[in-house]
Amino acid sequence: MSEPADIAAMTFEAALSELEQIVARLESGQAPLEASIDMYKRGAALKAHCEARLNAARLQVEQVSKGLDGAPAVEPKAFD
Repeated sequence: MSEPADIAAMTFEAALSELEQIVARLESGQAPLEASIDMYKRGAALKAHCEARLNAARLQVEQVSKGLDGAPAVEPKAFD
C-alpha cells in the first residue's frame, strides 16, 4: 500500500474525497478495530484540513467593515 498523502499539501477536493472514502469504510463496519481507529484519526485530520481551507476561502471573499452604527459588518470583498 502506498504512503498516505501529506494532508497539509492536499487540495480541498482531494482531502474531501479521501474523507468521504474513509466515512464509507467506517460506516460499512468491515474494517478491523485498529484499522478503524487509524482511519478515524486520519479522517479527523482531513476534516480539520477541509474546514481550514474553507475558512481561508471565505476570508478571501469577505472583508470586515464598520456599518453605519459603528458595529462591525461583513461584506463581500471587492476585487479590483
